Amino acid sequence: MDVMEAIKLRRSIRGYKDKPVEEEKLKIILESARLSPSARNQQNRKFIVVRDPDIRQKLIDASYGQKFVGQAPVVIVACATQTSHIMPCGEASYPIDLAIAVDHITLSAVEQGLGTCWIGAFSQDEVKKLLNIPEDVRVVALLPLGYPEVIPDPRPRKSIEELVAYDKWQ
Repeated sequence: MDVMEAIKLRRSIRGYKDKPVEEEKLKIILESARLSPSARNQQNRKFIVVRDPDIRQKLIDASYGQKFVGQAPVVIVACATQTSHIMPCGEASYPIDLAIAVDHITLSAVEQGLGTCWIGAFSQDEVKKLLNIPEDVRVVALLPLGYPEVIPDPRPRKSIEELVAYDKWQ
């Protein structure tokens, strides 16, 4: 599968089969996150792989009742271990660095025949408490990972003309 095919096939999956994710596939997906770029190559991130069914069930409450979070056989919790760096453009680097890594995960998962859903609706404090995450670490995303029950149809997208300008804002 090439990258463009993975991009076209990626969907937010909100229902997972009761089938474990093979260790080899998980390693490939985690390797794709490890290889993702970061500001100043600092790699200030950590990924917690949650497979324990009891913890996954508690993540449902921490994610405001999103049942599919606990239904997935794996939840990857993407964390920023250092959050103070501000890039010259004025933006904090950690959300961007983690967004790139998470996108690598989502596309690698598609290539492996798996699905994910990028979850930003969760209680930072509850997730940290549940997973024993230090106070100075930021949880950026929860990523349920597993075999999709159903692959939804593609969502509508704006045209390229609406999204792209050349040489200056138009």
